[in-house]
Amino acid sequence: MMRRLRTLPLYLMVLSLFVISCEDNDDNNSTPAIPGGSGSVELVQTQNEFVWRGLNLYYFWQQDTPNLADSRFNTLDEFYTFLNTYDDPETMFNEAPLRNQDDRFTFFNEDYRVLANAQQGVFKTNGLSFVLTRVTSGSSEIVGVVRYVNNNTDASSKDVARGDIFSAVNGTPLFFNSSEDNNLDLLDPDTYTLNFATIENGSAVSNGKNIEFTKVEQDINPILITKTFDIGGKSIGYLMYNRFTSNFDDELNTAFASLAGVDELILDMRYNPGGSVRSSVRLASMITGQFTGQLMLRQRYNDKLQEAFSEAQVTDNFVDNISGTSLNSLGLEKVYVIATDDTASASELVINGLRAYIDVIHVGTTTVGKNEFSITLVDDVDNQYIFDRTNTSGIAEGNLWAIQPLLGRNENADGFSDYTGGFSPNVTSEEALTNLGILGDENEPLLATALAQITGATIKGIRFVKDPIKPIMSSDHMTILKDDMYIDGDKIKDAMLEIKEN
Repeated sequence: MMRRLRTLPLYLMVLSLFVISCEDNDDNNSTPAIPGGSGSVELVQTQNEFVWRGLNLYYFWQQDTPNLADSRFNTLDEFYTFLNTYDDPETMFNEAPLRNQDDRFTFFNEDYRVLANAQQGVFKTNGLSFVLTRVTSGSSEIVGVVRYVNNNTDASSKDVARGDIFSAVNGTPLFFNSSEDNNLDLLDPDTYTLNFATIENGSAVSNGKNIEFTKVEQDINPILITKTFDIGGKSIGYLMYNRFTSNFDDELNTAFASLAGVDELILDMRYNPGGSVRSSVRLASMITGQFTGQLMLRQRYNDKLQEAFSEAQVTDNFVDNISGTSLNSLGLEKVYVIATDDTASASELVINGLRAYIDVIHVGTTTVGKNEFSITLVDDVDNQYIFDRTNTSGIAEGNLWAIQPLLGRNENADGFSDYTGGFSPNVTSEEALTNLGILGDENEPLLATALAQITGATIKGIRFVKDPIKPIMSSDHMTILKDDMYIDGDKIKDAMLEIKEN
């Protein structure tokens, strides 16, 4: 096997030294992140090399992680010996360790193509969105509750609807004792049969309905419902938006065109786990429109990148177009957001970004609290390890690994970013196991609660429920993206190129 010696572009090496170079500028007093020269140790785990280099440059906690320190290795042999200790990048990340204790969300995938497709809304699904919850508090017995069915999917052709409950998969009852002791992997295969049930006296009882579902790779439009209510002389827009997928931003803009002229807006993100930062900026700009060019968010990177980037390179402003097409903005000074403990990352970013400018009335439950963003890295040295979906020719042959490391945190125009505990609601309203209601119907409990905040109506028996759903996991968290929030690679790549040119 040929020894692979790969060298970082010069300006990346300069950037690696940015915060550790000495005042006398004596090169001998600075330690490069990767020692030069040659050695006798043969590099076996080449994927690990790409991961270490990428994390050393981009990882948010690089300066706090001893094994990612620029001075960690004295020789190339020492570096390669370290890399060869681990079977694959994920093992190295977890066991070296390279993970910071505050990192809850960095993940890997063995095939960058699968990850890239998912970020565009293309992934394997049977179209069924569900949540897993305990039947009774403290019980290991769990059930799945159907939240909604995506259009034009396998599930949409089956006899299944919101509120249906399943208790077993392929005849095996579901249980959950802990994250290490459960059988939720029954839901992993592309094809499985769900065994449906009803809740009787605190237990799931089979109702005899069994349906087979099959996952296929397809586009999923995250815009589930767009409609307008006319209540008490007010025009109230309602949008249910289930993931920030930039591939559907034009469709989102079209949805806002249908909401033109509304007096109020209810943005339903109760099931939205996040996604593209770019889409979140566009959504916030569609809700408002009067803040074009003003700061929506500022990124906080690791010490090396933060000191190297200019102010313009770490900020995102409100916009008025998508690739030249004008946004259909509503110009609102207040928005009502339905958000729950399944609302994360880019959804929370919209809430935080807008709160610096307008009133955001949060109906639901406390959100996840994911304030870090990530980026897709692949083994493409010349592209600074940043994945470019328009050109994959530079990715090292035979290495399909992708890493989605946490890159930084976003703060709003007021400088606020400390919401790892999630956003608490202004008005608490929970979904009930046996009373989900119909999405988009003005009597659906969470929507009814939001409408009441606008109209001043009195509602009874909606805010407090006897059998609230306490999610263990949802189908969204079983997908490759989970609750990831990612920036588009071209932004940071352009910043890196500007550093190179200067």
